[in-house]
Amino acid sequence: MSREADFIQSLRALATHPAARGLVDDCAVLELGSETLILTHDVMVERTHYLAGADMADVAFKLVAVNLSDLAAKGAEPVGVLLGHMLGEDDARFAEGLAEVLGAYNVPLLGGDTVSGEGARSHGITAIGRATHTPVPSRSGAQLGDTLHVTGTLGAAMLGFEALRDGTGAGHAAYSRPQPLLTEGKALAPHITAMMDVSDGLLLDAFRMAEASAASIAIDSAAVPVADTSRRIDCLTWGDDYQLLFTLPAGTESPVPATRIGTVEPRGFAPLFLDGEALLNPEGLGYTHK
Repeated sequence: MSREADFIQSLRALATHPAARGLVDDCAVLELGSETLILTHDVMVERTHYLAGADMADVAFKLVAVNLSDLAAKGAEPVGVLLGHMLGEDDARFAEGLAEVLGAYNVPLLGGDTVSGEGARSHGITAIGRATHTPVPSRSGAQLGDTLHVTGTLGAAMLGFEALRDGTGAGHAAYSRPQPLLTEGKALAPHITAMMDVSDGLLLDAFRMAEASAASIAIDSAAVPVADTSRRIDCLTWGDDYQLLFTLPAGTESPVPATRIGTVEPRGFAPLFLDGEALLNPEGLGYTHK
């Protein structure tokens, strides 16, 4: 088990409020009167989540976008964001990128905090949304016989990162400026049984969905749309694509463009099966903090 998983496990004893969903989901779901609020928080750290010397406008754009992607996986409509920002060089560029992404998705900045510090910079966003459908989707609802689907193409962010890292071209938008699928998430919410965004790699995220749903998920790797067929497994494990992974009852058509890539089966001896091979351990299936 990774250090991250160990620490999250220690926090579960503290996260006893029903809104926390036992810390097995990407968002908190808080019922307040007639409204259901969706809250999520992500942090990006220099040299871990973005390259040193990166355009800070891209960093700001991605920081907001990945949080909005969590809201998309809940079928939520954004209400606003709170920013935590460590000051440094190119703060003006960060502010430009922040204005771009907030304007693109019509999301207000509601407040936050700025700090000074030394070493690697870090930035955090808390995104607040309101549910457009209840029950709010979770990663734990997959049912026996459901079909597994994913939007878009996987591996585009990996290729974008490599282009940016190696300076081989400008085709890095999939990595630098991911597009949260808010419209698709709202359209899917009334129909799915389970849903999450693909942030840490398809295989790892499908493993997590299966574990949360107490089921087994079988994936046909050849059915998964990938950006580079010669590196199919890399595309399934790299992450950062922010596509939507979801399950539908058998016979249900997806209301948004998506590809069927697998099925939900009775819980066997492994949470995940890839081309019939049992995957018992999440280690190596995607990105985790060591």
